[in-house]
Amino acid sequence: MDNKEIKIVTNNKNKDFKVQEVFILVIITCLFSFFAGASFARMKDNPQVFHTNSKEMSKELESFVNTYQDIVKKYYKEVDEEKLLEVALKSILEEMGDDYSMYMEEDDYSNLNLTLEGSYSGLGVSIYKDTKTQNMVVVEVFKDSPADKAGIKEKDIILSVDGTSTKELSSTEFSQKVLKGTQQTFSLMISRDGKEMEITVSKSGVVIPSVEKKIFEKEDKKIGYIYISIFASNTYKQFKEALNSLEKEKIDSLIIDVRSNTGGHLTSVSKMISLFLDSSYVTYQLEQNGRKKKVYSTGSDTKEYPIVLLSDAYSASASEVLIASLKENLNATIIGEKTYGKGTVQELVNLESGDQYKITTKKWLTPKGNWVNDTKGIEPDIKVSLSKEYVLNPSDETDNQLQKALEELSKR
Repeated sequence: MDNKEIKIVTNNKNKDFKVQEVFILVIITCLFSFFAGASFARMKDNPQVFHTNSKEMSKELESFVNTYQDIVKKYYKEVDEEKLLEVALKSILEEMGDDYSMYMEEDDYSNLNLTLEGSYSGLGVSIYKDTKTQNMVVVEVFKDSPADKAGIKEKDIILSVDGTSTKELSSTEFSQKVLKGTQQTFSLMISRDGKEMEITVSKSGVVIPSVEKKIFEKEDKKIGYIYISIFASNTYKQFKEALNSLEKEKIDSLIIDVRSNTGGHLTSVSKMISLFLDSSYVTYQLEQNGRKKKVYSTGSDTKEYPIVLLSDAYSASASEVLIASLKENLNATIIGEKTYGKGTVQELVNLESGDQYKITTKKWLTPKGNWVNDTKGIEPDIKVSLSKEYVLNPSDETDNQLQKALEELSKR
């Protein structure tokens, strides 16, 4: 997904997401450094620092530090210590054998942070580079964004930016040009239906939409529908507004669609679950080093209307927390396909060098203490595979999983 200004398109369930890009359940940013931080900086100036505090270190770590010092001191060429320490940290994380613990390059963590923050300063478009034509194509324009207000539309082709042909730029280079730096206003040459036009657009705050709502009427029943694309920092606010709006319309039941939603912030999904449960309910559990902690709802009342959850093989992490909690606490019905199966929690750590890494710190368990990790996932109550008709012609009418949900709720 390195071909978008925003690496993940966040309000279209038909887009193809990379699961590993957004599998972080928890984002805890802290000023912490392991090998690449201040300790090694001080050690370089004063090699005795670590020896002085050696009682606070394990023998293995002390041996590593002494060996490192010896290598740097004796090697016949000048050593790039920053690069050595980066390689060391990467190796440590790889050796753990955990798919979700990894060193993150700048582009990776910048786009991950941006997506999970749910807002940024930019133009408000998602773009991709067509490898056949080399055209820079607009995939999506966020509502009320600078691009939307300037008149840019989906399927527009961006021919140039400030006179530079986009055929000479990768999508990443285009994104960096727009998102980074102090320049605020850009001149885009656009091709639309064979006609060229120049559009000037200025950066400003963009809210990434992660929630969509609708009401379906079937068999004299009002059925609310909410699609959640990711659990970003601002998703709870969007979800709460959508839910309140649907309830004011007197819905009889609710469909929550987390297909292709690969996760996000645990805090967001926790608050969303609490909208459905009073404080007597356990929303999920956390386990670290064999110790379990039950996390209770912070809500004040419990919803009584029927709920259906739509899932697929890309519903992961925070999506599974939501599914499991509403299933085990409210007997919500799951329709679709088995979820991905990610039952671990990661923390994202800032290094003093400016780089970041993420590391698995906990397991999360369902309210009843089940672990859905790896191949387990969460099985649907009603298994429905998405039809070929929908793939070829996506719409609510051809979405057989959605139609099955509507059918089930219309009977209740």
